[in-house]
Amino acid sequence: MPDQPRTQIFLASTLYGAATLAAALDAGLFAPADRRLLLISNNATTPETTPALDAMPGFARLRGRFDRVLSWNETIRPFHPGGWSPRADDVPLWERQLRLLWELGDDQVELVVESIQVNPALALAQLFPDAPVHVYADGLMSYGPTRNKLDPLVGTRIERLLHLDLVPGLKPLLLTEFGVEPVLVPSVAFTKVLGDLADDGTAADDLAGVPEGAALLLGQYLSALAILTPQEEEELHVAMVRGAVARGHREIVFKPHPSAPARWSRLLEREAERLEVALTVLDRPVLAEVLYQRTRPALVVGCFSTALLTAAVFYDLPVARTGTGLLLERLTPYQNSNRMPVTLVDALVPDLADRGERPRAAAAPEDVGPLVTAVGYAMQHQIYPHLRPAAERYLAAHLSPRTRRYFKRRRLTALALPGALPSQLSFLPRNATVRRVARRARAVQRRLKKRTAA
Repeated sequence: MPDQPRTQIFLASTLYGAATLAAALDAGLFAPADRRLLLISNNATTPETTPALDAMPGFARLRGRFDRVLSWNETIRPFHPGGWSPRADDVPLWERQLRLLWELGDDQVELVVESIQVNPALALAQLFPDAPVHVYADGLMSYGPTRNKLDPLVGTRIERLLHLDLVPGLKPLLLTEFGVEPVLVPSVAFTKVLGDLADDGTAADDLAGVPEGAALLLGQYLSALAILTPQEEEELHVAMVRGAVARGHREIVFKPHPSAPARWSRLLEREAERLEVALTVLDRPVLAEVLYQRTRPALVVGCFSTALLTAAVFYDLPVARTGTGLLLERLTPYQNSNRMPVTLVDALVPDLADRGERPRAAAAPEDVGPLVTAVGYAMQHQIYPHLRPAAERYLAAHLSPRTRRYFKRRRLTALALPGALPSQLSFLPRNATVRRVARRARAVQRRLKKRTAA
């Protein structure tokens, strides 16, 4: 009914995501509404010990764009946002409860969510089955495929994918199976919002004592995702310090992941002391982009953080990566949604061991686009069967020692793509005897490594 009030509900879990929403609102990408509600979800493993979005420095600069701030964690307590979804029979009851709790009445509801494939975004979309849905992307995953098959009752309601131009000119693959068109959030609007966050007095206090022009190292806490072991991640951070020092930097700032253990910082402090360089550990929850504006790092180093691309594309800062080769090997299954961000950073950002000053993040879409298509098809061939010809063309023409790192031979064999095992050897993965011998060989190798290490 045209006379019904319209309420827009914006779901956000990070300050970066909330800044993206603020930029989209400032750019006029949303139709007028009677009310705009910001629904905050704290998706940390232990939300009780991790600050929520509205407790982050700078949030006050974003608050004025919304009429009311709600907490999803409080709404579904004691359940965790990432693990709860409504039973189908309970949806009408839940929708009635939420309309009472959030004072929605009979308003037309419009949803704006991130990561629609998983909870809490998926749960919210299920709870308002008649609401149109807009999806916004706050990272590099939007360039990859939808991580699993989405219920058509949800997918067909998605009207747009709002995303930042992190890889200039590259079109996201996410949700294209439903014909969803991507819409760019203007970079100027986004950097203006980030500028407001950087000007916030709280952010200034948090950055007191952080040197300007230092090398900035970004931690990601990959061991929490079971991608690396804690020891391997510690070694990765130490490699960042050594690489930055090898490039001539004598002042280093380490920004650990908020959930990372404190012992990692102490290990880096010992390494910095050994190398006789100044190390500052920034343990306050400040966006990396705020650091870019206030301290102008001489170099930004990370593994596959989206912040590497924002540094290069939006702030023209030198960037370098490390550890992506190991991650491309470790990510399992091949469909792991982190594969596309790792692939893009590996392809576009120079290795820390190199001595190049600038990233290749501005590479033309025709250079990286076919790679994204081929990797996306290999990740989710059942969702994107129409991409097979393009994947075959790329693999037939461009598979080399350099690009093979983005594909697993076993995956190519399973999909019968160029670069697969020779046909006369294709029986091997299914041969029980060969698999048993291979397992024994790997066990012997592990024992030998342990003895060598001892």
